[in-house]
Amino acid sequence: MTTPTMIGAYLALFYCVGFLFLFANLLLGKFLRPKDPHAEKTEIYECGEPTIGSSYVQFDLRFYVVALLFIIFDVEVAFFFPWATVFGKTTNMASTSVELVEKAPDGAGGQKLGFTSAAKATFDELGVPEASTASYLAPTDPNASIERQAVAATDKIKADARSLAVLSLADIGVFFAVLMVGFAYVWKRGDLDWVRAVSRQRAGPSREGSRELELVRS
Repeated sequence: MTTPTMIGAYLALFYCVGFLFLFANLLLGKFLRPKDPHAEKTEIYECGEPTIGSSYVQFDLRFYVVALLFIIFDVEVAFFFPWATVFGKTTNMASTSVELVEKAPDGAGGQKLGFTSAAKATFDELGVPEASTASYLAPTDPNASIERQAVAATDKIKADARSLAVLSLADIGVFFAVLMVGFAYVWKRGDLDWVRAVSRQRAGPSREGSRELELVRS
């Protein structure tokens, strides 16, 4: 059994090994790497472009805006992964080639229904509690044979799996549509233009600016 003392010892060992590994590599690199300092190597390096003027200048806000937009849309793409998992598992369960219910001995000389190993693994991966899956194995017609009960249980599971797959597809469709609306709004505002002021000047003066110019001329 893992105790808090063991966890603390593991963490201390992890940090010590990590620190020693980093320190050893830095120390080894200091003695092995070649040293040839000169004026060009000590200059400020920015994307391969030669430095013009002082480096203590205010960066354009576009750097941060584009970076934030990239992070927002890039992080939201991560929400596709849980959806893909649910959609893939449910479509696999709804497939006709997958067996979900099997017959098993009940211990009294008879037979009862049970889930196959593939069905149990899928339910566990989807996070479905065992109490919720027990209702699928309950016989709807006690007088029916065990084979007919297995077919009825399988059909019910596959129908629910298809419904969940359609629901997840509609869910991701709405999410993707909202994402595209936000992207179109950002594009329309000109937030993706690197030099927004120049792009507006090229588009021509606004109506308000034209009216003010006419009033001044009159």
